[in-house]
Amino acid sequence: MVGKKKGFTLIELLIVLVLIGIICAITIPRFANSKEKTYLTAMKSDLRNLATYQESSAADSLGAYFSGDGFAFGFRPSQSVTVNATAVSGPPPTWSATATHTRISKVCNTNGSVTTCS
Repeated sequence: MVGKKKGFTLIELLIVLVLIGIICAITIPRFANSKEKTYLTAMKSDLRNLATYQESSAADSLGAYFSGDGFAFGFRPSQSVTVNATAVSGPPPTWSATATHTRISKVCNTNGSVTTCS
């Protein structure tokens, strides 16, 4: 057994590199899409939490909703999310809000009951 060397051939190494490249090409776009879904979920969650704060505020102030970011009423959105509420005096009084995230260009809107993102 003189002259027999152990190791990988160049062809075997190239095949492994090609397979790793194929796996990366499949998983990276899926990972980027899941990050966007996470940001949208955070924005929707903040809008649902804002609805709770709006209703609590209205119960304490004779049915009047607040406008702005809600910090005065204890509302804190998620990190990198900006939420702005707009009160409509009515009758009946109502409100709407928008949420944006610093890492994506989509905007989520709600009227208190229906939330849409585009």
